Amino acid sequence: MILSAKKWVTYAIFLVITLGLGGLSTLLTRNAMVSYESVKKSPLTPPSYVFPFVWTVLFILMAIGASMVFLSGDPGRGKALLIFFAQLIVNFFWSIFFFNFQAYLFSFFWLLLLWVLIFAMIVLFYRISKTAALLQIPYLLWVTFAGYLNFMVWLLNR
Repeated sequence: MILSAKKWVTYAIFLVITLGLGGLSTLLTRNAMVSYESVKKSPLTPPSYVFPFVWTVLFILMAIGASMVFLSGDPGRGKALLIFFAQLIVNFFWSIFFFNFQAYLFSFFWLLLLWVLIFAMIVLFYRISKTAALLQIPYLLWVTFAGYLNFMVWLLNR
């Protein structure tokens, strides 16, 4: 299947938005990583080099799914994309709350909000494109795991 120029541009725009926000979040929290290394963490915490790789893949999957929904022309795409952008913004601020402010309990509840938004996004995407929705499942699973990790950081460091 060959993509038209319009489709390529749409995918590129969504990739730039999602990866751009992810990159900006990383940039804004990079100085706080030193203090994060010193906190007690769950024994299930992956090595730090895993996180950028996983988040890059998840942001790419988010962008592909959102592009598919946008290009569908479905009347419900506006609401689905509103939730997409809402969860993206909540995702962006979680890193700042968690790493920069070390507000671990607040960040946990913020992550619960993110989880609900991702779930809602998956439901709305599914009504438009099953593939777009299924591409978000790894994101929901990772945020579920991140919730556990976040909670454990709070529990072990209070």
